[in-house]
Amino acid sequence: MLIDTYGRVATDLRVSLTDRCNLRCTYCMPEEGLKWLAKPDLLTDDEIVRLIGIAVTALGVTEVRFTGGEPLLRPGLVSIVERCAALAPRPKLSLTTNGIGLARTARALKDAGLDRVNVSLDTLRPEVFAALTRRKRHQDVLDGLAAAHAAGLTPVKVNAVLMPGHNDDEAPDLLAWAVEQGYELRFIEQMPLDAQHGWKRDGMITAERILTSLRTRFALTPEPGAERGSAPAERWIVDGGPARVGVIGSVTRPFCAACDRTRLTADGQVRTCLFATEESDLRGALRSGATDEDIARLWRTAMWGKKAGSGLDDPAFLQPARPMSAIGG
Repeated sequence: MLIDTYGRVATDLRVSLTDRCNLRCTYCMPEEGLKWLAKPDLLTDDEIVRLIGIAVTALGVTEVRFTGGEPLLRPGLVSIVERCAALAPRPKLSLTTNGIGLARTARALKDAGLDRVNVSLDTLRPEVFAALTRRKRHQDVLDGLAAAHAAGLTPVKVNAVLMPGHNDDEAPDLLAWAVEQGYELRFIEQMPLDAQHGWKRDGMITAERILTSLRTRFALTPEPGAERGSAPAERWIVDGGPARVGVIGSVTRPFCAACDRTRLTADGQVRTCLFATEESDLRGALRSGATDEDIARLWRTAMWGKKAGSGLDDPAFLQPARPMSAIGG
């Protein structure tokens, strides 16, 4: 069990498979990209599967989310999914992706055992997509979403970040489109995880502002009987249902008190929080001949030291040195 001093138990593992990405989103990295991790620093496929196996069989993890960077860039992704789906007990397996390449891999991922996907898409306008991501790949993302839905990787969830001056007027249009397509839309407040450290609290589009915008066109009813708990999204029924929309107020409505996540970076570091400034090295232990029991003990120790919250409300908050692409979403 991965328990901390506040009584929280981590059962949800986020695994970054690579720090590389084929987009250059303005809220994540600079246009020229970043200095990527060297291949020897990355966990191998076998090391990833071994660590996930320890988490599932010895530490109580029940859900595994593959992230990046962009996880579809990992050559061994389908095999990793297949091997993790064979674990006993079998964890729920999901993937967060930008959707580029999903059209050609969705069926293989489903056949390998992937349960569902989250796809990032911030706009319905190709020109805005190009401005936000610095790439003209909007149609590729739409094709990937359609392929995921057709393959049965459902519910297909769409993650959208609203940025001032770019797409902050699109919330109602995005929701109308998601309802029509049968996707579940989730808006996420922009977080201070950009490589440029340019995030400003007073410039972000808040959860409350998003809800106000949505209510100009839709009737939103809080989902009955659904306590938020460790779920990051607060969910509302749209126009009486069955469609739902979620809003993740990571900054203004944090869920730290019930957080059930543990994170593994592409280079084998345990992170207790997206905003952690410290990491615990499992890669070194793996490559030094540590047993599964040794690894499990190191992981438990790391999670025992998890802080009460992200610290975003602390005037002394320091943005993590490693950007989102290096630590996984």
